[in-house]
Amino acid sequence: MNSIDCYKISIKRNFGNVFNMILKIRKNPSTKESLELINEAISKRAFLNLIVCCKVEYEGRAISRLGLGERIVLIKGDGSFIIHQDRNLEPINWQPPKTKINVEEVNGRLIIQGIRRNPKEILELEIVNLHLISYYLGKDTKELELAGYEEDMREMILKNPDLIEKGFRPTSKEYSTSTGFIDIIGKDKDGKITILELKSRKAGVNAVKQLNRYLEDFSDHKNFVRGILVSPSLTDDALELLKEKKMEYVKLEPPQELERKNSITLDFFQ
Repeated sequence: MNSIDCYKISIKRNFGNVFNMILKIRKNPSTKESLELINEAISKRAFLNLIVCCKVEYEGRAISRLGLGERIVLIKGDGSFIIHQDRNLEPINWQPPKTKINVEEVNGRLIIQGIRRNPKEILELEIVNLHLISYYLGKDTKELELAGYEEDMREMILKNPDLIEKGFRPTSKEYSTSTGFIDIIGKDKDGKITILELKSRKAGVNAVKQLNRYLEDFSDHKNFVRGILVSPSLTDDALELLKEKKMEYVKLEPPQELERKNSITLDFFQ
């Protein structure tokens, strides 16, 4: 790759749509070139990447100092200011969106400041060497889709109550009690109140105890109330406690499909 490159990248997407992305890269730029490119990227609200040798200082809710080291710096169009070391998943320091970014040259070195007013914070980066700078103008409007959570299990059960047992009819979700919110409450084929506690991962003793607390809220009708723990698996201790409390277990995996249809409401069962 050349020391100075500017690309216009065309990416063909589904249905023949073409998406254009502007990408600029510069290796070992001078301080003047770096200042110009960084300001250009910030003014265009581009995604800016820097590979630098730098020092970092922070002052705000606390005070911190990070000595000289090789790091990757990300500045996003929304004002996010992120500093990564060559290890660990989390950044060593960062400022959230809407941070004001200032860049200046002081005694031949670049100083980048991320400034927030509320709370009052300053994250300052002193760059000793800038090895590579790049920025791109792209477009990403998609939101992350998630599946496999308790909410997905709840929707799946509301849509198909026979997953619990034949004849089960849900009557309410997030039912409020003195000890919390019941995931799903309904009635079985014999008319008994049936309480479901949902867990999208392996259920433990705490889940059983929570289900038991819900049942205690119906102690006046204990002969007409059932408690069922629903999860992909459960610990041996949880199974033992379920049997002791005379509650039940249904093995059920959460859905993994990301494309979600229209939400099912309780009106569906009326």
